Amino acid sequence: MLPDRRVLIAGGDSNFSEALYDPASGTWSATGNLSPARYYHTATLLPGGNVMVAGGYFVGVNVQLYDPRSGTWTETGSLATERQHHTATLLPDGKVLIAGGADNNFNALASAELGVPLE
Repeated sequence: MLPDRRVLIAGGDSNFSEALYDPASGTWSATGNLSPARYYHTATLLPGGNVMVAGGYFVGVNVQLYDPRSGTWTETGSLATERQHHTATLLPDGKVLIAGGADNNFNALASAELGVPLE
């Protein structure tokens, strides 16, 4: 959920388009496309209102930021390790702890990394 109460839907297979749901009006609208398409990723709402999307199945180490004010996605860096089914936890200092999950061969990962979103 975004700060303005809209809900961002992001991810899925290659036929999926990102969308925003506005519960106040009950309407859906298209928004910028997350590229590459992904699933088994994480999406973390950052303190400034942007959303950080990290990892996912067969997207390697890609990390992107979604800006709900402009409806655009920006590549912002990369993970040290490709991950899917991982966790992403926003820490009090604004960094994001990415932990666990599996690589694209479904090998369990017993590692973590610290992301510094460029919001």
